[in-house]
Amino acid sequence: MAQENKGIKAKVQQLGSSLSSMVMPNIGAFIAWGVITALFIPDGFLPNEQLASMTNPMITYLLPLLIGYTGGSMIHEQRGAVVGAIATMGVIVGSDVPMFIGAMMMGPLGGWCIKKFDERFGHRIRAGFEMLVNNFSSGLIGFALAIIGYYAVGPIVSILTEWLGLGVAAIIQAGLLPLANIFIEPAKILFLNNAINHGILTPLGTEQSIEAGKSILFLLEANPGPGLGVLLAFTLFGKGSAKASAPGAILIQFVGGIHEIYFPYVMMKPLMFLAVIAGGMSGTFTFQLLDAGLRAAASPGSIIAVLGMTPPNSYVAVIAGVVVATIVSFLVGMVILKSDRSEANDEDLAAQQAAVQSAKQESKGQAAENTATTDVENAELRKVDQVIFACDAGMGSSAMGASVLRKKMQEAGIDMPVSNASISKLKDDANTLVITQNELHDRAVQKAPSAEFVSVENFMNSPRYDEIVERMKNETSQVENAEETTAKKSNKVEDLTLSEVKHIVFACEAGMGSSAMGASVLRNMVKKSNLDVDVTNLVIDHLEDDAQSLVVTQKELYDRAEQKAPSAQFITVDNFMDTESYEQIVERMKEQ
Repeated sequence: MAQENKGIKAKVQQLGSSLSSMVMPNIGAFIAWGVITALFIPDGFLPNEQLASMTNPMITYLLPLLIGYTGGSMIHEQRGAVVGAIATMGVIVGSDVPMFIGAMMMGPLGGWCIKKFDERFGHRIRAGFEMLVNNFSSGLIGFALAIIGYYAVGPIVSILTEWLGLGVAAIIQAGLLPLANIFIEPAKILFLNNAINHGILTPLGTEQSIEAGKSILFLLEANPGPGLGVLLAFTLFGKGSAKASAPGAILIQFVGGIHEIYFPYVMMKPLMFLAVIAGGMSGTFTFQLLDAGLRAAASPGSIIAVLGMTPPNSYVAVIAGVVVATIVSFLVGMVILKSDRSEANDEDLAAQQAAVQSAKQESKGQAAENTATTDVENAELRKVDQVIFACDAGMGSSAMGASVLRKKMQEAGIDMPVSNASISKLKDDANTLVITQNELHDRAVQKAPSAEFVSVENFMNSPRYDEIVERMKNETSQVENAEETTAKKSNKVEDLTLSEVKHIVFACEAGMGSSAMGASVLRNMVKKSNLDVDVTNLVIDHLEDDAQSLVVTQKELYDRAEQKAPSAQFITVDNFMDTESYEQIVERMKEQ
């Protein structure tokens, strides 16, 4: 049963991550729409009829299309994005309400359809017809999905949206909205915060904002008050490193809007869940009592972002709700901390986080050895050439964690890229070290099973960063690997080692045109020679690092290609139609 619960939770997190991953990259567009609305509508700060005319087209067309485009790209990159956007246009025109939910359905559906087409027919396209087939396939599949969206999905989603709106209105009218925080606050701490806010509340809140000019739903998850109250309680009544680190966490959480910073403080004292629930409920009750609301989603959940999205007539109500939530959360947290006589509070915060995480994993039936595989000492760092911090949204606390490790590595003289990304954007690469939170480890492994992994309890303050830096400094074999990799780069066919090559990739700026024709020529040669090698062409930015690949590119593009696929072998040409080089490659493969 524990394993079943773990599977259900992982699926819920994955669904929530997919929804939020379509909205989060486009939050800037939502904020832009909110600012234009706040400034230029008739009751805004600077009423302007001409500039206000942008609001309806943005909410009706721009935002759903961006969501659909992003959803398609998550499934099948650029081709999926284009088909997803075309399909989304069908539901937009086929309904009378903004199609956020429809876009979340049609975008991924478009990406999935074109992906399946490419998998089934991509290798059967005759030489020289690649561009023609690719363009017409995406256009015709998008056309069909747009028709389906117009006549079927759009009307259904319109009815569903109307029902959801009526349900939310009924809950608000009955005064029951504060009860939502009983679910929202614990779910946030279990890493569903972005899914709740951007996957559910943002679309529903935007519907309300169009009709009423503001929505209380934007405040349910984004309210920084409950987290601030908990951190204040630890600042005044905590012990050890928890007390020492809480003041710094306050600035990051309340002003920076990174709510994840207070999650470990709640997890190390499970009774503190009561504090954030009480704070959330009291804040929402105050918002509802004073008719508070925001113009658009506040992201991140910073007090600055919240006030920036607040209409002129709601400042007092919004500030009051945040203050009440902070006070109630602080008072409940104070009682919990003062009544706790345990000496465990004197332990280091990171150690307590590890103990809490271990207990949570055991309660879910998670094997102890599964946790061990994420320790620094078990990671093969000698082959790592990049570090990626992975979380649900690919920003927030993971971005700050990446910044912390990047600085430590620079100080240690280690020249290696450190970045952050959402789990859904991870690519399977054996030369990548993925750092993620324990709760998200299983999902990250599914996306990049060949990568090395280190799991942490808290992106902001983990002792494992120092362990990683120390290990990398001591890995003398890193230099040897670099020399071996350099030796593999060649511009002469006779210097290549082709016995292990399984893929030949033609890489250029656009991934079509002359590179497609060159790939077609070599593919025919390989086929006639009965060699078991795939020959493809793609955009240079879409190259993946693979030691079993031979990349064919033009000389002026070699440096960019080498950065994208450092483990591959290379042959550079002046002209992709250089058949002499291709004949040499085939002959060498037959010999080896």
